[in-house]
Formats: sequence, structure tokens, C-alpha cells
Amino acid sequence: MTIPLLPTLHTLPATLPLEGAITIELQEGTGTPIFRASSSVQNRIEILLLKQQDSQLTTEEEQELDSYEEIDDYLSFLNRIVRNIAQDQNTKTI
Repeated sequence: MTIPLLPTLHTLPATLPLEGAITIELQEGTGTPIFRASSSVQNRIEILLLKQQDSQLTTEEEQELDSYEEIDDYLSFLNRIVRNIAQDQNTKTI
């Protein structure tokens, strides 16, 4: 199995909490770990998205939202890799 290159994280948002920013949940039925942004991070993203719809974001807020999008891409990538490894292991045990 070929693993593609990791997405690049250029910066982390200043509002990203140092602790508890990412949660790990087990996918029901498979026990595969899934990485997700915590509810506080998701709330901040929602605030930025709502503000973006209602008015223009400041430059700092745009950069913050871009950074959160990079984090989302990174977590999605990690989750795909974990799922692929889990599927590959399940295929080999069958």
C-alpha cells in the first residue's frame, strides 16, 4: 500500500486550544479510531463561517479559518489512512 504525502499545515490558529483540540472516537462496529476536532474548535469554525456569511472577515479571521481548513484536511487524511489500514487488516484476516 502506497501512502500519499501528508497535507501541509502552514500555521495553527491562535485560537486553537493547546489541550483538547482533537478528540479520538471509536467508529461503531469496527473499533477504528476517528480523529475529530473538538466541539470547542467546531464551535469556533461555525462562528467564523456564520460571520463570513453575514459580513466580511478580518484578515486575521480569514487566516484563522484557512488554518482550520488545513487542520480539517489533515484530520481527514489521517482518518482515511487509519480506515485503509483497518480495512487492509480485516481483508487479510478473512
